[in-house]
Amino acid sequence: MRNIAPALCLALASAFLLSANPANAEVVHEERSLYARLIVEDNQGLRCLKFTQKRDNSTQTCLNLSNPQELVFTYAKMSLSSLLLTPKPERILIIGLGGGTLPMALRRILPNADIETVEIDPAVVRVAKTYFGFQEDDKNRVITQDARVYGKRAGLSGKRFDLIFLDAFNGEYIPEHLMTVEFLREMQSLLTEDGVLVANTFVSSRLYDYESATYAAVFGNFLNFRQATTGNRVILVPSARLAPSSRPPLDLDKLHRRASDLAPALKPFDVPIRRYAKRLHGLSTQSPDWDTSTRPLTDQFSPANVLKSQGR
Repeated sequence: MRNIAPALCLALASAFLLSANPANAEVVHEERSLYARLIVEDNQGLRCLKFTQKRDNSTQTCLNLSNPQELVFTYAKMSLSSLLLTPKPERILIIGLGGGTLPMALRRILPNADIETVEIDPAVVRVAKTYFGFQEDDKNRVITQDARVYGKRAGLSGKRFDLIFLDAFNGEYIPEHLMTVEFLREMQSLLTEDGVLVANTFVSSRLYDYESATYAAVFGNFLNFRQATTGNRVILVPSARLAPSSRPPLDLDKLHRRASDLAPALKPFDVPIRRYAKRLHGLSTQSPDWDTSTRPLTDQFSPANVLKSQGR
């Protein structure tokens, strides 16, 4: 996710970053692409990618230079809780590359899976490869394309995925056409019957209610995974192609077994997967915490960036 330390309402995803002094940062690379100004900075052992248009603090990706496998941001670790719902996905789609830490982590965790990442900005792909160690191979590919175009073409060609990550938003700007009922239905159509959809999104603005209503309009219920250590939330939809009444309930014993199986592979990434198993089971019985009368976002009604600038 292109993210995240904005002054208005959004918290840093890592407490470590709060202690970093921007004055000590060394700019390693800077360029202006068609979509944003890209800055790569080294600061106190972290290399961070920023996408900036108005501010200088929209941190998207950070890499621990002494331990590149570590996932620095809490929300990135939370997103891997999706493997509890589909522990052996064969085909994975990621919308949004950033520094490439998510696809590289999945490449190591699931060496036999086919991973496709869709990124609209070719400059981001170059920066991820040059400064963050992102590598393409026959199992880990990038498609440089708008996600709506990709989704329509993939649907027409019959592509299906077991796991889809939506990770294309940043602290400054949301591509509004990627947060609508129509887009989510396009993504839903690309899933296998038991496929899981995951989205990294925000919590601290009026957008929370509208976005929640949008996911509810498409998927019915979903798991709303939040933690106090991040200004993000992770939305998870198990068996997202099925009607809510047809989705099997989450079984705590099964989640714990899967967590135990996944724990060795996730240990290098510092993902507390056993704790996440219990958390997801608890979330499956929670009631909505948003205004359920809110209007869903659509291609004709999508003021996402305006809503994001307004407090709840």
